[in-house]
Amino acid sequence: MRYGYWMPVFGGWLRNVEDEGMQATWAYTRELAVKSEGWGYDLALVAELNLNDIKGVEAPSLDAWSTAAGLAAVTKQMELMVAVRPTFHNPALLAKQAANIDQMSKGRLTLNVVSSWWKDEATKYGVHFDEHDDRYARTSEWLDVVDGCWRTQGFSYKGAYYDVRENVLSPKPVRRPRPTLYAGGESERAKDLIAAKCDAYLMHGDTPEKVGAKIADMRERRERAGLVPMTYGVAGYAVVRDTEVEALKEVARITDVKQSARGYANFQQFVQGSKLETQLSMEDYSVSNRGLRSGFVGTPEMVKDRVAEFAAAGVEVLLLQSSPQMEEMERFGRQVIGV
Repeated sequence: MRYGYWMPVFGGWLRNVEDEGMQATWAYTRELAVKSEGWGYDLALVAELNLNDIKGVEAPSLDAWSTAAGLAAVTKQMELMVAVRPTFHNPALLAKQAANIDQMSKGRLTLNVVSSWWKDEATKYGVHFDEHDDRYARTSEWLDVVDGCWRTQGFSYKGAYYDVRENVLSPKPVRRPRPTLYAGGESERAKDLIAAKCDAYLMHGDTPEKVGAKIADMRERRERAGLVPMTYGVAGYAVVRDTEVEALKEVARITDVKQSARGYANFQQFVQGSKLETQLSMEDYSVSNRGLRSGFVGTPEMVKDRVAEFAAAGVEVLLLQSSPQMEEMERFGRQVIGV
């Protein structure tokens, strides 16, 4: 199993807890990244949103790409998975930008391709917002252009959304034939696209049984496309304590919706803008990415057993959240990863 985590670019992951003791600043992000390599973590996901959907739109949030460039310079071995939304980036320019950061990190950059869901954010930044199926049609072309620019000097492309003529991109990425492309999505359109054009499939938190069924479905789609096997990852929120009672007490605290609700309107837009396979609860609202559903709650032994269940289901990457992140990630590294 490879252990990853979400970089706290929004200052936390709990919509009901106003101050989680981890600021959305470069100083905190840098310190966490450097220390996490010594705690046994293999990768960090840098989410891309120009507004803060966890703490409310007025709260600070870090830019993903300048943050990733900084992290490339201060880390040594950790994979840097940067979220990117085709709606916000010209694909040929993004391919150039990503290749440069990949060079800076000596081949450690990967992309998490996300088809945008937040209409208000696009409006506030003057970006055209496509409806669901149009977003995936755009993403399909976007992936073709990025891949082509990375692989081929003089690449040209003509589609409904993009027109690139004899592209010149030097230097190319270090990683060959290209940096890994991760993506997640639950609509039929999304799953077919990911199986055909990406390298790895990421899932929101859920039980090992449900995740295993999703993996089986994606494996079948991948085989139909005649492509090599994919990598599979799942999100999770970790609460590790000496006793299960202590862990459950912490879950009760962070899911108390009476504390704050500034992010609820953003959460509603996410639900309305996505085609999800499952209904979301207020507990899912409280902790982002349905993280509690994965069940990484309890004693170190209980959490290790849960990790083993996900490994048996075919999961190879865990993308964890916790709060406050510095303290909880160190505990997880020491008591679960075992470094």
